[in-house]
Amino acid sequence: QVQLVESGGGLVQPGGSLRLSCTAHGTAVAAYDIGWFRQAPGKEREGVSCTSFSDNSVAYGWDVKGRFSISRDNAKNTVYLQMNALKPEDTATYYCAIDWSARPGQCTLREDRFASWGQGTQVTVSP
Repeated sequence: QVQLVESGGGLVQPGGSLRLSCTAHGTAVAAYDIGWFRQAPGKEREGVSCTSFSDNSVAYGWDVKGRFSISRDNAKNTVYLQMNALKPEDTATYYCAIDWSARPGQCTLREDRFASWGQGTQVTVSP
């Protein structure tokens, strides 16, 4: 059974940093695109970042570009999201998921392409 487990969330002050981890159980992240998404209270889930298994390209949502960085460690079966210069509007529950299509090339932040969502990890940015 496939399971994604997110960790690394917490409370941080504006301008601070956090590193989230997404560890896969029952499958190999090396074979698929992995995406990070977030959902704030009262808002729809939105794409944050993704990493391609085929060409190691990455993509970011417009409001995190330049502040967040995604990476993967296939040996640890884990994808990371380094978040710097955090803002209160980054407060949300962060989820990772798998694009099972295994399409080569650029990954996408289209939510409908992803499945096997983790349980999420809460990030709160507050003074």
